[in-house]
Order: sequence, then structure tokens, then C-alpha cells
Amino acid sequence: MNPVPQTTAPGRPSPSVAWYTVILCMIAYVLSFVDRQIIALLIEPIQADLQISDTQFSLLTGLAFSLFYATMGLPIARWADVGSRPFIISAGIVVWSFATALCGMTRTFWQLFLARMGVGVGEAALSPAAYSIITDSFPKERLGLALGVYSIGVFLGSGLAFLVGGTVIEVVEGMGGLTLPMVGDVKPWQATFFIVGLPGIVIGLLFYLTIRDPARTGLDEAGGAGGYSISQVTQYIRGHKASFTAHYLGFGLLSLAMFALLTWAPAWMIRVYEMSAREVGIYLGFTVLISNSAGTLFSGWLTDWFTRRGHNNAPLRSGIIGGLGVIVPAVFFSSMPTFGWSLALLAVAFFFASFPVATSATGLQVMAPNRMRAQVTALFFLAMNLFGITGGSSLVALATDYLFRDPLAVGYSMSMTCAIAGALGAGVLLWGLKPFSVTAQSVARATA
Repeated sequence: MNPVPQTTAPGRPSPSVAWYTVILCMIAYVLSFVDRQIIALLIEPIQADLQISDTQFSLLTGLAFSLFYATMGLPIARWADVGSRPFIISAGIVVWSFATALCGMTRTFWQLFLARMGVGVGEAALSPAAYSIITDSFPKERLGLALGVYSIGVFLGSGLAFLVGGTVIEVVEGMGGLTLPMVGDVKPWQATFFIVGLPGIVIGLLFYLTIRDPARTGLDEAGGAGGYSISQVTQYIRGHKASFTAHYLGFGLLSLAMFALLTWAPAWMIRVYEMSAREVGIYLGFTVLISNSAGTLFSGWLTDWFTRRGHNNAPLRSGIIGGLGVIVPAVFFSSMPTFGWSLALLAVAFFFASFPVATSATGLQVMAPNRMRAQVTALFFLAMNLFGITGGSSLVALATDYLFRDPLAVGYSMSMTCAIAGALGAGVLLWGLKPFSVTAQSVARATA
């Protein structure tokens, strides 16, 4: 039975219902990143079986998601701006969970590429609708923390992918693989996709059965009951071009730094320190769970702190701190004399690299009217996928394959890519502080 909200403000659910919504959205986000990030831990067996290079592997972790965004992200977001957000999220969870399991049936690079495109529906269906539903559930001064709690799903999912994935791989390898009905013999890396993918279907059904769509708040007359068309959204963005350029490009660069570290850290540990998948899973799993989750929550709190002190460009201020903070640890982690020192600096880099997750989400919600939020968010995730995730994955691979020409130099490729992206991202956000403030003020006046 659906929980019945008791509103504490017009159109807003009670705090208990609001936080229940955040927690279930966060669990869905966890599953999304378990299904997405598990492939990073499987790099060596996949490359060995499919005979692919680092550059080709980077296409599986980045471009495959981006192509789905290019074709379906905006229509789904348009639907989320006017339709049932719980249904959209539920359907997305079921589809990406099934697509993850489908990865276990692939035998070629292109089959796996197409299956990974299906997993990309997770971001396309989940975050735009989740950001919108959470924003309608909390007052403005509590939104940063709420979105921060939701956003730690990125790193809880990534950490669990490493921890659970490493153990699963070791167990299945000890069994010599599996034989499944109607599928036949599957190798350990293929079985891993089955094991982590299928449970998500249960969460998708739970979401649909227990979450109610809150009333939409902060509506303006221009949006109307039917929301904004894509052409109206595009026109609005052009009217606030500097603000959106700073947000999309600045946070895109910071996400490039984050995914450069997340995607290639397993390969760095396996190649340079000759660790097993289980050892990598333990070290990286706990590091991501602690450092990245702490960084996300801290950046959400920091955004609220700036907001309470009257800074309506608070998300960009927090993002600047994250971009500058990641530079030094990213530069030096790959050249430390011992693994312990390298891991310690990597943990610090992870902490600051996680800042854009919550801060970019908060920024999107204060720079656009209600019935435009999901589409604006989808455009951001399209930019982040094409530029941030694909760039973070591919630039490291290209530097390793063509600049250093040595698989063991992947750590240096990570350091170079992350440091440059962090510095550029902070600079772009600094440039955008004033125009972002103007946009936030105009939205506040229109929805007052």
C-alpha cells in the first residue's frame, strides 16, 4: 500500500515520507552504479576473452551510455516533467537490471556494447525524475543535504560493485564457471553480470508500489499543466546561456576527473601492484564507500551552509572547492613509493572528486522552473555522459595507449587527466558565479 503523506507545508509531504522517498531513490541509485561500475573490475578477463584494447574498453564504460542519452534521455525527461515520476523510475530500474543480466550472455565486443547501452537507461530514467521528486519534497534550505544523501548512491553502488564483485568473481572462478538453463556455460565475468543485475527488478517493483508522486511546487504560469516543450527549454537555456554553460561545462569537467579515477583505479591496482580482483575489490570498495560518500555528504552540507548565508550561487562555490581540492592528491598518488601512501592520496582525491555529484544536482534545481527541471537535468546528464564520463574513461585510455604506450603507466594517465580537468572545472565555475546568481534570482521571483 502506498504511504499517505501528511503535508507540513502546502503540497509538500511530511518529513518521514520525504526521507523515505530519498532513501528508496538512493537505493535505486546504488543499484544503478553497481550495474554500471562492476565492469571496471572485470577489465582483465573481458579484455582477454574479447581481445580488446584499453581504448575499446573505454567505449564500453562511457560511450555506450552516452548513445542512449542522445536518443532517449530528453523524451524520458519530458515525460518526467508532466507524468508519473515513480512509474518512470520503476520502469527504468527494471529495464537496466535486465540489461545488466543480458551482458552475461554476450560473446563479442559489439554484443556487449549494445547491452551496455541498455544499462544506460538507468541514468536516463532515474536521476532527472529523482531530482524533481526530491526537490518537491523538501524546503530549499534542506535540499542540498537531501540531494547529497541521494547522491551517495553513486559511491555506495561503486563501492559495493568492487566489494561484492571481487568476491563473486573469486567464488565463481573457484567453481570453474557456471552452467545456466537456456544459456549454457558462462565464464566468471559473465556470471557476475547475472548475479548483480537480476535483484534490481525487485527494487523496481517496490518503488512503484510504495512511492507516491508529491505535488509539484514552485510552478509558474508559463509552464502550465502540460509543462514546457523541448523548444521552450532550449529557448530558456539560450536566455541564460552563461549560467548553463558554466554549470554544464564546469561540472562536466569535474565529473570527468571523478570518472577518470573510478573507471581506471582497478586497472591501475591490478597492473602496477599485481593484485587479484578480490584484493582490488576490498581496497577500492572500502575507499570509495568511505571517501566518496563522505565527500558527497560534506559537499551537500557545504552547499546548504553557503545557501543559509545568502549565497544563491552556493552549488558553484562548493564545486570550486572540490575542483581545487582534487588537484594535488591526483597529481601525486601515482608516484608514491608505497601502495599505502598511494591509496591514502587516492582516498583524498576521491573525497574532493565526489563534490560535483550533489552540488551539480542542487544547482540544476534552483536554475530552472519546476516543469522544466527534469529536461534541464537530462541535458546536463547528456553533457556529462558525452563529455565527463566518456571523456574521463577515454582520455585515460588514449594517454595510456598512445602517449605513454605502456599499460603500466595507467596511473600517470589518471593523474594527468584528473588534475587538468579539476583545474579547468574550477576555473569555469568561478567564471559562472555571477551569471548563475542572476539566473537563480530570476527563478525565485518567477515562482514566488
